[in-house]
Amino acid sequence: MSTIVPGATQIRPSLPDEPPASARFGKWLPTLLSVIAGMVDLISFLSLGIFTAHITGNIVVIGALLARHGRVNVAQILAIPVFVVAVAATWLLAKASRKHGHNLMRVLLLVQFLLLACVLIFSVVTNPSAKPHGLMAGIAAMMAVSAMACQFALLRLTLPVAPSTAIMTGNLTNAMLSLVMGDTSRLKASLNLLIGFFVGCVVAAAALSPLGEWTWLFPAALAGVIFALVK
Repeated sequence: MSTIVPGATQIRPSLPDEPPASARFGKWLPTLLSVIAGMVDLISFLSLGIFTAHITGNIVVIGALLARHGRVNVAQILAIPVFVVAVAATWLLAKASRKHGHNLMRVLLLVQFLLLACVLIFSVVTNPSAKPHGLMAGIAAMMAVSAMACQFALLRLTLPVAPSTAIMTGNLTNAMLSLVMGDTSRLKASLNLLIGFFVGCVVAAAALSPLGEWTWLFPAALAGVIFALVK
């Protein structure tokens, strides 16, 4: 039986660990990332002629153009290997950082923010949308593809149970299955992603005509806000 000496410093029992990142950020982070994906995909498609968050779309467009002897945008072809390399590079960075969970999430969110900031600065300086098949447009597109690859990898490495924030076909399927099965929580999560992606598309479409290249400010700023919030 231990005796507590008056005035002595008491050793308090250790508190339970903080909840994992997936529990704290899993509810709202995918939705905000889906807004970014919607913005980036729409801006890049309308101004650069390429899907940067939807690689499947590029494969379809390439096949259609080849079949009809149309002019294929080289960036659409490059987007596939660049996306693969960017995902691998994100994994290598995560491994080299020796971080996990919340700390790794912050590292990868910072990388995504920096990539989108680079797209913004590069686009404002070079105006790549003026020549969608040109070299500057290709460089801007590859940076945007890399940012989206980082986002895909970020979720798989830090929130492996989170659904995709860019492939809305799967989210729509999940929403309908959840509706008929009466799974309200899963339905809400899927609808949040669908709405987030759609909102991102609408915001980017409304801003693209008056703002031009400065529209990249929206996804870059949102990425910065997310990084600042995830502390």
